[in-house]
Amino acid sequence: MLEKIREGSQGVIAKTILILVILSFAFAGVSSYLGSKTTVAAATVNGEEISKAELEQLYQNERNRLQQQLGEMFDTLASNDDYLKSVKKSVLERLVAQKLVDQAASNLNLTVSDAQVKQAILSEPAFQTDGHFDNDRFQAVLRQLGYQPAAFSESMRVDMTRRQLVEALIGSEFALKSEAKDIAELQGQSRDIRYAIVDAEPYKADIKVTDEQAKDYYDQNTNQFVRPEQVSLDYVELNAADFANKVNVSEEDAKTYYDEHKNQYQTTEKRLPAHILIPFGDDEAAAKSKIEAIKKELDNGADFAELAKKDSQDTFSAKNGGKLDWYEQGVMDPAFDDALFKLKKGQVSGIVKSEFGFHLIKLLDEKPVQTQAFADVKADIEKELKKRKADDEFYSLQQKLADTSYEVPDTLEDAAKAVNAKVMHSGLFARNNPPAVLNDPKVIKAAFSEQVLDQGMNSDVIELGDNHVIVLRVNEHKVAGTKSFDEVKADIVARIKQDKANDQAKIKAEEYAASIKAGKPEVKLTTKANVHRYDRELQLELVSEVFKLSKPEQAPTVGTVELTNGYAVVALDKVNPAEGINDAVIGSLQQQLANNFSELDYRSLIAYLKSKAEITYAEDANEISELQ
Repeated sequence: MLEKIREGSQGVIAKTILILVILSFAFAGVSSYLGSKTTVAAATVNGEEISKAELEQLYQNERNRLQQQLGEMFDTLASNDDYLKSVKKSVLERLVAQKLVDQAASNLNLTVSDAQVKQAILSEPAFQTDGHFDNDRFQAVLRQLGYQPAAFSESMRVDMTRRQLVEALIGSEFALKSEAKDIAELQGQSRDIRYAIVDAEPYKADIKVTDEQAKDYYDQNTNQFVRPEQVSLDYVELNAADFANKVNVSEEDAKTYYDEHKNQYQTTEKRLPAHILIPFGDDEAAAKSKIEAIKKELDNGADFAELAKKDSQDTFSAKNGGKLDWYEQGVMDPAFDDALFKLKKGQVSGIVKSEFGFHLIKLLDEKPVQTQAFADVKADIEKELKKRKADDEFYSLQQKLADTSYEVPDTLEDAAKAVNAKVMHSGLFARNNPPAVLNDPKVIKAAFSEQVLDQGMNSDVIELGDNHVIVLRVNEHKVAGTKSFDEVKADIVARIKQDKANDQAKIKAEEYAASIKAGKPEVKLTTKANVHRYDRELQLELVSEVFKLSKPEQAPTVGTVELTNGYAVVALDKVNPAEGINDAVIGSLQQQLANNFSELDYRSLIAYLKSKAEITYAEDANEISELQ
């Protein structure tokens, strides 16, 4: 937790630290810090309760973390209530694990003294200013986090005690260099092979499948033919983009807008300067004397560009005679900027002092403010006015749609009439295959919600994008069930044909394999050298088989493998040693192995503690609580 606070101690404390600590809670499961108590338990671990309030707090934190991590993908996942239930269930298991570790630490009499807690707080950089503990900063951070000092100290004690046990366990894991080296060499090796594909497709033509065979397959595999829950929807859609195409804007309206907003169609004045820079260095007085001497040379008629090349210490511009770039007002250092925009073309400024040093500035050229002609911007203005009018109409109709669909919740006809739209209809679809117009996580969630599906009411207004909304209601609902034999007969026939064709391809592949082992291949083999474990040019099943074959001795090692549409026969000719295995690769792999071992240790610890514990869950443990 302190590591997260430390990372967030720079910048806007109120927001950054709060976000990082929330994420820390999501990982560490320290919702008990919040001090929230309730008589309603989500679970009980050896007589100690985990409240539903604790669970809900951590669950919301986990949702926030996932949303930040996954972005738009989370919206798609969150449209499925089963996914959210699985997230909440994993959060509860995390809380149970935390409780078990705390109890184990207590049983082992592990403690953290007041002095240790105090030292941890005093040494925490998030609470320091210029390397020293700052009590005012400490109090400010705690206020932002909603803690009292005593409660925070106690939360530190709990966290530090828990870490004594966990770190003592996982911190003892290590991986030998020889282990890492062996694994690196296995992962990095490549293999030289020859292979042939036996395509199953040609065998299908002669395969006949009877109705009886198909029905037997159906009866024995009914679990493969489950129909997902499906709905068809009625919906009313409003999109401001559609209104814009119907809006007319007169030339008079466009001209009036142009006259009232002419400043929007003006270019910004720009100036092209050159300068001579003498930085302060260690002696500002010497720098000033130097720039004064250069100014005197200029006053006596010296060429600015030549002096810049010779004396300016801005080496990048000096080689171009001090020439810089075009600048708008307000871009450069304030003193430089002020002097530049007071000059006339060809004029040289007096000595200007900026944060970079002393300057002499010459105005080489200028681009004055110019106003675009109405004819040049007319089309853009008309487009903007159409959009504004369309948006105004959209906002008005959106409110009517919301009001009417709510007031008359058992039909969309009245709502459609109120906004001069049509009620549209969709075919039946499941959660995972909605039509394009309805393919939005919020629409899917609403379509299968209790309000729409069970109560038969109109949905709330759903935002699909900027000024684009929809209201929907269920038209037809089909619960999940088993498809009839007639619905899936064609698919079953195709499956049986594929299986039988694959069987024949397997026989042929085994014949080819035998001929290769005998040294008289009956099939033309394709040669491929240096096949790696993650080769993407060959089918995954083929590559997997290649690395299952034993190292060849005097003759190639031969095997067969089933593919999606047929079989392959493969001969392993040579195993090539890994390349590029150095100490850095081995060291990195050692660390990965140690981390994996530590993770396994932690999981084993939790599994052991669970096996010895008495854990009871609330009656609604499968659903945990109503999803928010």
